[in-house]
Amino acid sequence: MRVVAAMSGGVDSAVAAARMLDAGHEVVGVHLALSQSAATLRESARGCCTIEDAGDARRVADMLGIPFYVWDMAARFKRDVMEDFVAEYSEGRTPNPCLRCNEKIKFSALLDKAVALGFDAVATGHYAQIVESPGGERELHRAVDMAKDQSYVLGVLDAEQLSRAFFPLGDTAKPEIRSEARERGFYIASKPDSHDICFIADGDTRGWLTSRLGEQAGDIVDAASGEVVGAHAGSYGYTVGQRRGLGLPRSSQDGEPRYVVGVDASTNTVTIGTADLLGVNAIRGDHARWCGAPPEGVVSVGAQVRAHGEEVPAEAWASGEEVEVRLGSRLRGVAPGQSVVLYEGTRVVGSATIAQSWLER
Repeated sequence: MRVVAAMSGGVDSAVAAARMLDAGHEVVGVHLALSQSAATLRESARGCCTIEDAGDARRVADMLGIPFYVWDMAARFKRDVMEDFVAEYSEGRTPNPCLRCNEKIKFSALLDKAVALGFDAVATGHYAQIVESPGGERELHRAVDMAKDQSYVLGVLDAEQLSRAFFPLGDTAKPEIRSEARERGFYIASKPDSHDICFIADGDTRGWLTSRLGEQAGDIVDAASGEVVGAHAGSYGYTVGQRRGLGLPRSSQDGEPRYVVGVDASTNTVTIGTADLLGVNAIRGDHARWCGAPPEGVVSVGAQVRAHGEEVPAEAWASGEEVEVRLGSRLRGVAPGQSVVLYEGTRVVGSATIAQSWLER
């Protein structure tokens, strides 16, 4: 099988490419250039896609003896991920750019180009597993290493995309991957993992958004009294469940910590309240994506709303592109724009973007 190995320059994608080659596939390494002005060197574990990363990927490809190319997808990434990220925050929602990147870039733009060039599949260093069902369908499952499991951010893949996807690391724990990289002689075996949002290298999301949306003065309102208790420079800098960075002295708020319980972009208002206002047990999602056939009727599932969040028992049912989820226990800090990913055991059923959440008594 002819396979494109997406090589970020990190240890995971390097070992994934090597394993695909060991499995007998014809492998070509591809590094995605996602920035129109990529930094030369990585300054920390934050960020990725620097010129240094591209060079690391090329050296591994040379060691493996496989062809290597850099594909420029900066314009597509800017439009489908970065601009989407800004637009979502400007509307008071909290998006997950990793899900959007997997949906729009790695398993759409990259996969489409690979297929157009005659390749059969794309392999990445994600920690997840593809399992073939008794009926021959390819299913997406959690990784063996739950601490590194990335099935949540892959929950946007449909059956056709899964039929052309390989995740060679899903059956292995991360320490073993680093050991394997050292045994293969990859000098990047100890290279730090990238984390947080790749295009915000310093980790200052609010500052990054402010540089694009400008300061927008607004009120911070107490949910219980309706009184204005503070001011902010842009509601886009806040998300439901947030506790830090509110700029409010606790002593003036009866000593109880306050959290963001609502963000209204239309009035540029941030509403705060006590922790008891954060718990929800009902979710309505849109933009449903199914990793196979959509569920029929009401199904028992596990629901997860953050990449490394708790999975809770739930019931869910689908209607077109909308999904209704009733949680078996309350979750706190569920924000519009996040994704709810549904599981059946270790299998990913599908996902939806959270449009609304509430407490149903």
